[in-house]
Amino acid sequence: MEATQDLNERRLADAWADLQAHSSNGHPLQADAYRLAFADPEFLLRRETRGIRFQLEMLKPDLAQRDLGIESTIVVFGSARLREPVEAQAQLAQAEADGDARTIAKARALMRNAHFYERAREFARIVARYSARCPKKDQLFICTGGGPGIMEAANRGAHDEGALNVGLNIALPHEQSGNRFISPELSFKFHYFALRKMHFMMRAKALVAFPGGFGTLDELFEIITLVQCKKAKPVPIVLFGTEHWKRLIHFDVLVEEGMISPEDLNLFVLVDDPQTAWDHIVSFYDLPPV
Repeated sequence: MEATQDLNERRLADAWADLQAHSSNGHPLQADAYRLAFADPEFLLRRETRGIRFQLEMLKPDLAQRDLGIESTIVVFGSARLREPVEAQAQLAQAEADGDARTIAKARALMRNAHFYERAREFARIVARYSARCPKKDQLFICTGGGPGIMEAANRGAHDEGALNVGLNIALPHEQSGNRFISPELSFKFHYFALRKMHFMMRAKALVAFPGGFGTLDELFEIITLVQCKKAKPVPIVLFGTEHWKRLIHFDVLVEEGMISPEDLNLFVLVDDPQTAWDHIVSFYDLPPV
């Protein structure tokens, strides 16, 4: 039975490879009613087959993670624009040499926030070191949006410790690819933001949000909303960078104006240290020492 399944899978793979080779040899892919449906790109990209593409984007990363025993993740969000201190310093030096005021201001901001890169990297190291001493079923794996900046830093920290780590990248109009520290077999690309965000939550046992832009805020508040509305199980939600988050969002105003309940402020914590972030997660789940 297993041999038959392997043979069928090879035939399917060969059919797709033949189709790609046909295209690579310069033959146009004309509409063909006789072509196998699964090997018909024009058919799969029709508006009417969008639901099938949803299913595929849900299923492919799910099966790949399941096969590698990735059951529980800690999701790290944050700006794609931040850089490690050495790179940020080099960019600032170049900007100052060029003399453009706007470029200098941007480079100074990157330099001012470069410490978050190192903190994200160290947090991921802490998670990876803990998990390395756990039974497989209790391991926690770093998962990010797969891009540069804070995402790269977190994947890099896990990579430093030799740990598997996940990247859920998104296809964007500008050039975008997974960062080099993601485990290759766990580096995924998505077309649909909605499916990507579902995958963040499917295995997440905690969320750590570093400073970021619209994308970080979107992901953060979607998860807070899901937990608040009891559409998702409570998980530790950690906002890294107390001063940044308090400057950015005056959460107490939401309480004062009756937009949220006072207890909703307990859905997240503010921290400034990687170990403190990890300690909160340990306390939330009462994780055993290993």
